[in-house]
Amino acid sequence: MADKLRLMTVHAHPDDESSKGAATTARYVAEGHDVMVVTCTGGEAGSILNPAMDRPEVVENLTDVRREEMAKAAEILGVEHRWLGFVDSGLPEGDPLPALPEGVFATVPIEESTRELVKVMREFRPHVVITYDENGGYPHPDHIRCHEISVAAFDAAGDPDLYQGQGEPWQPLKLYYSHGFSRKRMQLFHESLLADGKESPYTDWLERWDSQNRPDPDDRVTTRVPCGEYFEQRDDALRAHATQIDPTSRWFAVSCDVQRELWPTEDYELVRSLVDTTLPEDDLFAGVQEKVCA
Repeated sequence: MADKLRLMTVHAHPDDESSKGAATTARYVAEGHDVMVVTCTGGEAGSILNPAMDRPEVVENLTDVRREEMAKAAEILGVEHRWLGFVDSGLPEGDPLPALPEGVFATVPIEESTRELVKVMREFRPHVVITYDENGGYPHPDHIRCHEISVAAFDAAGDPDLYQGQGEPWQPLKLYYSHGFSRKRMQLFHESLLADGKESPYTDWLERWDSQNRPDPDDRVTTRVPCGEYFEQRDDALRAHATQIDPTSRWFAVSCDVQRELWPTEDYELVRSLVDTTLPEDDLFAGVQEKVCA
């Protein structure tokens, strides 16, 4: 086995770690590396999206339930987990959009939330960090803020003049954006379902995709990590978030076997690298092993 390396993934809410890159984290854990999931908020403002869980005792204790779900998902994936401790901002709706409440994650001064993430980075000392792109993967204010503080913390964690008192400086070597919801992938799954005579849950989604104004994030991918053998583990972790994931939903419309055949990777964009690597990549740690062991 290669020397143990460390990977950190930074997410906005509990369940994001299981819907975005979970098979990748499961793979690296299985290979003997250390993986930490950081969750910026507690998901307090999330709705209950699984009708089977829309019960009074769940609604009244949603924060505690979501913490329990997160713990179960982390156990399934084999990852370490850290709450950053901020409050879910919720997804504002309306025209015009209402202002966000004071004190939620997206309104806390960015220096404060970055400081907390720098502290965790300096404690865990990741070689590689994964977060969302500048659009947050989708424009939820917490996802966008998660992107902002992840990039800022990556740049600040190794600087001894910044965030003094938050641990010994540590500079991660690579920063990636996760790109999981590509149109190309969705189209492949859609066509496969139709070819098998099945109803596709992607029909409306594909029809609404404005390709002219919404480029496919797959065009930005630099790194495709083979992780198909961990798709079942990923799905088990996703189902652990029972308040958020309906087991009859589109998440599970395409079997893991078909996914392995059509799209056996999870996909990323390399945006910072302090090591030599060659694109395209098939390993988030490409170039890191050589740097660490040199």
